[in-house]
Amino acid sequence: MKKNIFLMLIIGFVSIISCSSDSDDDNNSSNQNVLTCSVEAVTIAAEGGEQTVIVDAAREWGLNVSDNWIKTNVVSGDKGETVLKISADVNPTTRKREGTITFMVGVERKMIAVSQEASAGDIYPAPDGYDLVWHDEFEVGSELNADYWTHEVQGSGWVNNELQNYVNHKSPEGRNVTEIRNGSLMINCFKENGKIYSGRVYANVNTGWQYGYIEARIKLPKGKGTWPAFWMMPCNNDFGANPWPKCGEIDIMEEVGCVPNEVSSSLHAEGHNHTNNTQVTHAMTIDKAEGEFHVYAIEWTKDNITTYVDGKVQLSYDNDGGGVRNWPYDKPFYVILNLAWGGSWGGMSGVDENVLPVAMEIDYVRVFQKK
Repeated sequence: MKKNIFLMLIIGFVSIISCSSDSDDDNNSSNQNVLTCSVEAVTIAAEGGEQTVIVDAAREWGLNVSDNWIKTNVVSGDKGETVLKISADVNPTTRKREGTITFMVGVERKMIAVSQEASAGDIYPAPDGYDLVWHDEFEVGSELNADYWTHEVQGSGWVNNELQNYVNHKSPEGRNVTEIRNGSLMINCFKENGKIYSGRVYANVNTGWQYGYIEARIKLPKGKGTWPAFWMMPCNNDFGANPWPKCGEIDIMEEVGCVPNEVSSSLHAEGHNHTNNTQVTHAMTIDKAEGEFHVYAIEWTKDNITTYVDGKVQLSYDNDGGGVRNWPYDKPFYVILNLAWGGSWGGMSGVDENVLPVAMEIDYVRVFQKK
């Protein structure tokens, strides 16, 4: 029987796949609201792999996937049957992963358990007491995974008097502002038809993470006018009711090309922010921050925020218990990566367009949370 397949993505890494028959009829009798699967559970090896399930349903059906490590694809089999392919990449941890796929047929539900065996050793070493909960190694495809990442789209002058135009993937002439290349995310900044284009992307913008150890391995560009950053903002914030800086901002790493190799980390809140030079901040000069990879990280708990460069403490700030004025960092924040051009800080000594094009290169982003 011919099937039509549609894929939608919804908040929280949950995917819905809807398959409908040409003969579907909402008036079908209740005994047609039955879906059968060839297995009740699947197990995937630690190194990754794929399992298949034959699905038979009399009417329209859909499915929910509990975790983003579980990947699904619906195809037609050799005999016209509906085949659900269930796959997973390598398990990066020493813990067995478990999740579910829930089928929906009308008001009825059917569940398949999905598990993946534990790896012999952590592929991405976690800090003591932490588990890896999310990561992107930028090793698949040529574009960012839309399940994880959202592009900002804004014209020049949007914030901080910056000169770049942020666009979704590509400039008007089709040049990539973001791309996956050789195992890295490249955020490109270039001039096209008299305008500067660049990329600003958000990881899990609607859900984010509350507390954890978050790190990225980044190579910074060179040139007067560059302003790369790795930072965080609160999820789903109503800026009308809770404006900046009251909402909070966490800057894990920033650098401006007019002060080469000096990387800084800052916290902004109502009680400390750069508009009156009271921000909590620290800067240090790192050998070859421009042109070589370094690891920038934050450990964030309910009591303290500490940032690091290559394992060395950059900034440490304690929750003073005084409430939201000095500690608005008690809710989920999402990760931001961007490469700005010019602006109030990046352009404080002018800009040199002769250095364009430039790129910020990100090897990976990893998020760990306490067990």
